[in-house]
Amino acid sequence: MSAGTRADRVAVAGLAAVPEWNRTEMDYPRHLCLHQLVKAQAAAGPDRVAVEGDDGALTCAELDRRAGAVAAGLRARGIGPESRVGIFLERSAGMVAALLGVLRAGGAYLPLDPAYPADRIAYILEDSGARAVLTERALAGSLPAFSGEVVLLDEIPSGDGGAASAPVGPDNLAYVIYTSGSTGRPKGVQVPHRAVVNFLHAMRERPGLAADDVLLAVTTLSFDIAGLELFLPLAVGAKVVVASRETAADARLLAERIASSGATAMQATPATWRMLLASGWGGRPGLRALCGGEALDGELARRLRPQVAELWNLYGPTETTIWSTAQRVDAADGPPPIGRPIGNTRVYVLDGSLDPVPPGVEGELCIAGDGVARGYLHRPELTAERFVPEPGGGGATMYRTGDLVRGGAEIRYLGRIDHQVKVRGFRIELGEIEAALARLPAVRQAVVAAREDGTGERALVAYLVAEPGGLPPVGELRAALAAELPEYMVPSAFVEMEALPLTPNGKTDRRALPAPGAAARVRTGAEYLAPRTSLEEVLCATWAEVLGVERVGVRDDVVDLGAHSVMATQVITRLELLRVRLSLRAVFDAPTVEELARTILSQEETPGRTEMIAGILKKVKGMSAAERSAALGARPVAGGAP
Repeated sequence: MSAGTRADRVAVAGLAAVPEWNRTEMDYPRHLCLHQLVKAQAAAGPDRVAVEGDDGALTCAELDRRAGAVAAGLRARGIGPESRVGIFLERSAGMVAALLGVLRAGGAYLPLDPAYPADRIAYILEDSGARAVLTERALAGSLPAFSGEVVLLDEIPSGDGGAASAPVGPDNLAYVIYTSGSTGRPKGVQVPHRAVVNFLHAMRERPGLAADDVLLAVTTLSFDIAGLELFLPLAVGAKVVVASRETAADARLLAERIASSGATAMQATPATWRMLLASGWGGRPGLRALCGGEALDGELARRLRPQVAELWNLYGPTETTIWSTAQRVDAADGPPPIGRPIGNTRVYVLDGSLDPVPPGVEGELCIAGDGVARGYLHRPELTAERFVPEPGGGGATMYRTGDLVRGGAEIRYLGRIDHQVKVRGFRIELGEIEAALARLPAVRQAVVAAREDGTGERALVAYLVAEPGGLPPVGELRAALAAELPEYMVPSAFVEMEALPLTPNGKTDRRALPAPGAAARVRTGAEYLAPRTSLEEVLCATWAEVLGVERVGVRDDVVDLGAHSVMATQVITRLELLRVRLSLRAVFDAPTVEELARTILSQEETPGRTEMIAGILKKVKGMSAAERSAALGARPVAGGAP
């Protein structure tokens, strides 16, 4: 079909026969860059608190001065437009100043999560051609060898920054962010200022944020949605409170921070909202809850909606700048639709030939508009494959998301066309994990799938065919992968198979892969040791129930058995019946029942009390959670008990 005919068909079909959805034209400050939006607010209210973190609070004027000082230091080192500058910092108010300083110097920031393996950080630095890395003395020692300049944020003089911002325009890069790659290596998405400024202007209108709001930021900088959390408040004159990594990962600490910060808005993935609810969090009536990063299921929407003032379902790939559609969730009788396009964004449901499909028919979601990124850094072939001309767009670019949707009166997300998955909000190309597994000497074949576990979360499962000699214990497999992959890409379970199931044409039949039953799992390496005390018996039973396995020995590593933060939160909540308070860190620092029991007993104020309560729990095992709590003279605790 000719391009002209295709354009005519798209124009007639519009989006699922509702062409007004693509009439999203709105004005925004097209001539400004991201840091200029923030600077304008600083001039309007210099004494207002702009950002707060564990390292203190900064007023708009203080943030502006610190950003200016960072910019001056970087410009003195030759940083200018299009220069990539790594950000190797923990989450703090100082990190926000560093980001703005890179932008004011004319550079593009490059997120480098300190929790990532050194090999991955080294690859990103090399592939991106980064000129410098901003870090601090406490972290500098863990930065891999780097040919560029390492700039210590805590040693930059705190002056006013001297000269004005570098000459940089809306089409220059604001950031480069690396996402998982199907070839086995991550790829860098190049996002210009124009795309971010359009996004922020659209978000201030819908879902909306005003100068009197407080947004609690909980997302790692290496996940692009952090851009909304850090920059939208600063662009509208609101306040951003940056939660530390530990706080963001621990449901109890996070609930306390929501309350103490006075948050009126918080954005998080379904996994984080689910973790909060699993902890017994009672919600916050004045909170606007933004949910995205992976599909929002109907059950979570049903549970979360009554706990907050507003619930919004947000959708968008990194390649079209954070979010591209938004939907307020008022009723939760099923998976919510992904919503209508934001300002200056056009969405299409197309077939494999990029022709529009009729309403109600499945197709690939394609996105065009001012949010479309520049493409992949140093990947012209992949850029040409995914970034294509918009039909009838007059030369505009459209991004093929690879997401399968059904159009009609609303857009429903159905899944992926390829083998990309979302786990805890992170986009993962299964091929990258499979390639890492295939490099292990003991692995002959490997395939990875995402399966839903008992908590409602999606978890990665690796299916392995071993070389002669067999597979090493699961702990060794995890350690080998953790040396080159981020933690969220390391499978939760490893299943050994004699052979992978095949389709008639000889390809791996992913639909025939079995559930990771206990018998098929790769051994943990620990001999089963039964519980020896009432406390250990309660802990073993609790972990077994949450993990969905037949039994847990006192020396089994629960991480090797597939434990993640939502599961740990459930365990923490259930163990409140023992009158103990545990942090998420404490649970993962003691990953065996033997170690966790030791940790609990070390907190006892009255020796023997915890063991006595555990004995009572064993006797009343058949009671409901409410009955057990009443028997112990405690309030009912959400989440049940072992």
